[in-house]
Amino acid sequence: MSIEISANYARALACPGLLWQPARMNALEQIDLLARGGSLALIAFWSWLLWRDQKQALAARVAVAMNAAIIAYLLGNKIWALWPYQPFAFAIDWSSVLAAPLFWLFSHVWFNDVQRISRRVSLLIIAFALLALSQSYFMATTGAVDPVIWMTVRIGMISFAAAGVWIAWRGRDDDLVEARRRVRRNLVWTTGLLVIWISIMEIPFYRGPSQNTIRVITQLAILWAAAITSAAMYRMKYDDIFAPATPGPSNPQRVAIDPALAERLQNYMETERAWRDETLSIAKLASQLGEQEYRLRRVINGQLGHRNFAAFVNGYRLAEVKAALADDSQKEVPIITIALDAGFGS
Repeated sequence: MSIEISANYARALACPGLLWQPARMNALEQIDLLARGGSLALIAFWSWLLWRDQKQALAARVAVAMNAAIIAYLLGNKIWALWPYQPFAFAIDWSSVLAAPLFWLFSHVWFNDVQRISRRVSLLIIAFALLALSQSYFMATTGAVDPVIWMTVRIGMISFAAAGVWIAWRGRDDDLVEARRRVRRNLVWTTGLLVIWISIMEIPFYRGPSQNTIRVITQLAILWAAAITSAAMYRMKYDDIFAPATPGPSNPQRVAIDPALAERLQNYMETERAWRDETLSIAKLASQLGEQEYRLRRVINGQLGHRNFAAFVNGYRLAEVKAALADDSQKEVPIITIALDAGFGS
């Protein structure tokens, strides 16, 4: 969208009345408009449900912010065509660029069960937002696009989107929330790949006669992704996929799914110290116990309250490290040695 600014601006200066003259839309433009409208309705409705029901959950709030940036992208071209070089047009253009870092932040918060955004993550998001803002400021003051800033922003968008997809792929086996595991692939892979595609599509190399066709295909892909994601999310209980972790078998609200398996699991972890195995996975632990993996997942999540297998194992590792640090006989042992002995990778 940014590359077209100078041409649109020149046309607006030459004949401002053209902006208000009705134009007959061709078939591609009609499909584009319908796809945008459908996507806007689906994303806006899902965002409203998230805010109404789960605004206390950090992952839900980040998802709403990400959806707002996607909506800004859907509106961006149309707003700019009608009101080029207006402050709100720049604001919408800038907001659309934030879809990629917000997607990465959503993946980080949701799949890692983060309850508070760290300062390092916040500074990274703010730095990228300021970079995108400098791009908008340069366009507003010069009427042109700085190629270095523009390309840096595009590389950043692709990097953020790829990092979000990597988070989803890396933790797919550790996720103990069945509903979240089912929606993980559709939601994150679809959104991430779309963000990457949109970022690549807007590189000047892809500009040409087929640009409008590519843009319509992109809008249809966004509509399809919004429909698939919405259908998946509507049939799930938000409490299952956005609720914070509440580990502990003593929680009175937890249902005893399989008390015998839970007791055997805890006894095995204590006696065999299975957490010391750095390569321990949910599949490996299930094999050692001679149990089916899905049953073990349900017990660790539904009965013991853990949403992530790594968090479940690291709880034991941290307890061992704390005990070692409090042991006077191990005062001379380096902390890194204690951590590695407990099963931490570093």
